[in-house]
Amino acid sequence: MSTTASALSRRQIASWRNAVFVTFALNGLGMATWVSRTPAIRDHLGIGSGEVGLLLLGVSSGSIIGLLFSSHVLTWLGAKRTVLYALAMCALGLTVMGVGASVFESYVLTLFGLFLYGLGTGICDVAMNVEGAAAERASGRTLMPLFHAMWSVGTIVGAGIGSLVSLAHVPVAVHLSAVAVVLAVGAVFAIRAFLGDIVDTHDEHGEPTPKSTFRDRVSIWLEPRTLLIGAIVLGMAFTEGSANDWLALAMVDERGVSHATGAALFGVFTVAMTVARVAGVPLLDRYGRVPVLRGSAALAVIGLALVIFVEQPVVMVIGIVFWGLGAALGFPVGMSAAADDPAKAAARVSAVATVGYCAFLVGPPLIGIVGEQVGLLNALLFVLVLIVIAGVLSPAARERSKVQQPVADARR
Repeated sequence: MSTTASALSRRQIASWRNAVFVTFALNGLGMATWVSRTPAIRDHLGIGSGEVGLLLLGVSSGSIIGLLFSSHVLTWLGAKRTVLYALAMCALGLTVMGVGASVFESYVLTLFGLFLYGLGTGICDVAMNVEGAAAERASGRTLMPLFHAMWSVGTIVGAGIGSLVSLAHVPVAVHLSAVAVVLAVGAVFAIRAFLGDIVDTHDEHGEPTPKSTFRDRVSIWLEPRTLLIGAIVLGMAFTEGSANDWLALAMVDERGVSHATGAALFGVFTVAMTVARVAGVPLLDRYGRVPVLRGSAALAVIGLALVIFVEQPVVMVIGIVFWGLGAALGFPVGMSAAADDPAKAAARVSAVATVGYCAFLVGPPLIGIVGEQVGLLNALLFVLVLIVIAGVLSPAARERSKVQQPVADARR
């Protein structure tokens, strides 16, 4: 059964939007859960930064496989089933990871859990962005930064819980397994309101478009604008990912803070990101994508420089706030830019998300390997270069058309 977006009621679109909100929040919760316990996992396994970096390659390799096949999985299964199966795999990965680290203290089992989690999250990341882009088009309003803000809310909750359970000395296996149950149950309820699979895709003239072929999905990778948007997202995802995976450890190892304080500082970063994503919606509507992306890049450069070069605690916290504010909008704005043409939105969002998440996942392990030699904070200098490049390329994300009027304003 299929329909057009204009045939949907306001209540249906609101339920759809809220379901996507929940999906993003669950995804963020899962990520922050294991990231916040990275110091404890490291201590259980008795490994250094270089070996942690190799562990993170388990997440990265699984995620890259998931990302590369995500558009094809979406075509075969649709977003609803794809998100369900992907979050179930994330839940399994968290459980294996926790048991492997704190029960068996097995590097190999922990690595396998991270691989499973990475595979699930790689597929889920693309699927939820494609579903979010469809909901944004159907509503006629800017929603993508808000979806990603909900991802940040999930990470705030995950980081907060991680800090509390670290203080309470809750075993890693118990913590990660409990969150795994939340992911699995939450996914079952959230996907019920997804409508992207039954809403026809229409081109710019309102004509229904045929289902994309394998060749269509591959040809997207040759489009210059799509590649430039991917480069913007790559730099900004690298900026965000480096904080997600290394901020807590860098503060513990090179600034001498406790594990709980390191997790709390990661929470400061995620709060700043959430604020920027909520505040970014009116800024985007008023000033457009290009000025907002340039301002974001400037904030990220200033913040990261303060974190790297200044040891004074208050200035360091200010730097973390600026870093979070600057890293917040690059990814969601890239997703919206990739979805400007509804006819090719799914394939382009998949391509740009794949580029961004590859940077998000491959970059941090490389920072860990370099950080083993020069220190984690010094390794972050490379991120500054990528932020500048993203700012320079920001005109590629310029709006192609105005956001359409809400399709269901007159409906109840």
